[in-house]
Amino acid sequence: MRNVTILGIVSFFTDFSTEMISGMLPLFIVTELGASRAVLGAIEGSAELVSYGFRLVSGSLSDKLRRRKIFILAGYGLSTISKPFFSVSFNWFDVLIVRISDRIGKGIRTAPRDALIADSVVETSSGIAFGLHRTLDQSGAIAGPIAGYVLLQFLDIRDIFILSLIPGAIALIILIFFVREVITKVVTNEFRKNFLHLLKENRPFMTLLVITGIFGLGAYNFSFILLKSSDLGVMESSIPLVYLTINITHTAVGIPSGIIADRIGKEKVLIMGYSVLLVSSFLMILLHGNFIYAFVLASVYGLYVGITETVQRAIIPKYVDSTVRGTAYGIYNLIIGSSFFIGNIVFGYLWDTYGLTVAISFSSVFVTTAILGMIVFIKSRA
Repeated sequence: MRNVTILGIVSFFTDFSTEMISGMLPLFIVTELGASRAVLGAIEGSAELVSYGFRLVSGSLSDKLRRRKIFILAGYGLSTISKPFFSVSFNWFDVLIVRISDRIGKGIRTAPRDALIADSVVETSSGIAFGLHRTLDQSGAIAGPIAGYVLLQFLDIRDIFILSLIPGAIALIILIFFVREVITKVVTNEFRKNFLHLLKENRPFMTLLVITGIFGLGAYNFSFILLKSSDLGVMESSIPLVYLTINITHTAVGIPSGIIADRIGKEKVLIMGYSVLLVSSFLMILLHGNFIYAFVLASVYGLYVGITETVQRAIIPKYVDSTVRGTAYGIYNLIIGSSFFIGNIVFGYLWDTYGLTVAISFSSVFVTTAILGMIVFIKSRA
């Protein structure tokens, strides 16, 4: 667990850097820069799609080289350098470039980092390992919005973008000196063979790809929760507190969901996470007229994110050998990112054009389908 803990601390400071600005970024894009919700969805979806594409490349290369740390370092480094450039963004396209650069960094590091976490523990402890990492990671996502909220009372948002460099630099120092490489055995280091093996010969993994891809089409970004919060009457200066609420519940559920997943089955806990998103969606429609409801909505949405992001990562070692885990995490994330990209653009367009109810209906159809698919998957494996 040493590597897991230190990687969690690295993620703490990186998330501190990211989340001290993320809570205010959607309103910065829509209000100050004048972009539409559809453009916001396109920015977030495009950035995540690029991120997930790079996860496939870096994950596969880390399998080939049997080295994870160099990719993790490069990814964290690029994200740290990129974020301060939000301070010189004056239109939505500028934001898109910076956001994509930041997410490329996340893409480079994520699959090798998740593979390194999986390589550092036995499979039966992967739930608690990823739960611990997620909790440490999201603790930074609690501290970051608090810092952002406090700083916003005294500084312009563009100054806060620049200050995000400091915690990111601390993360890099810890990563360089304290994270250890775990060398895996070689079976084949050819990407094509690894790729074909996972997609043609590993039917359970392929089924998981299909289910999570369907779910990704309905899994809208937190930015839409923040926009709904503004509609509920939360002042712009207090939006970081709503984002903080998402991250608090996200953090609180990380370790418990990992422990429960190890005990009762990761597939069953994923169904729970998907179902919580449905509850969040219904609340988006039902809640009106009181800013307190924004924090209720944020709490439920945070539970969904905490459960699914923990267990989706922990389930991979159950079906994939250590020699191809980097490639597996890359493929898995590419599918999620592609569906997320499409889903968020459509969700934002439907909200702008036809209203929130239509957008939520679109999301709920895919989430419900994914739940039913996972139930069938569990029964077929019994």
